Amino acid sequence: MAKVKTTFTNDDVTDFLALVDNEQKRQDSYELIKLMEEATGERAKMFGPSIIGFGRYHYKYDSGHEGDAPLLGFSPRKAAISLYVYSGGQQQDELLKSLGKFKMGKACIYVKKLTDINLDTLQKMMTDSIKFTSEKYQRI
Repeated sequence: MAKVKTTFTNDDVTDFLALVDNEQKRQDSYELIKLMEEATGERAKMFGPSIIGFGRYHYKYDSGHEGDAPLLGFSPRKAAISLYVYSGGQQQDELLKSLGKFKMGKACIYVKKLTDINLDTLQKMMTDSIKFTSEKYQRI
């Protein structure tokens, strides 16, 4: 079975954000930290080298693969900010319709800047994702 490659670290979130060379992405990152800390009640923590995570849960798939992951998270990548707030399902698909300007990946939402999206909708998506994940997996 494959070893989990991405894990929580003790790296400093502020130090990581200081390396983000796009001022808008850095400002948006601090706003996302505020929103996600409020949604989860958890402090920001680095998950791997480039994801900022909030809260933690343990997953185990039918394949036997298991590990820990953040309840919510984001990464200020060069091309876009990756938001890890999507758990799927009909309610979240409905919310996507009012989110604003974004691109969808398999497990994340890509936005250029926070002003491109509706933050109220994002908050609803975060709440829904936390609820789904907390019911399906063990929060730790």
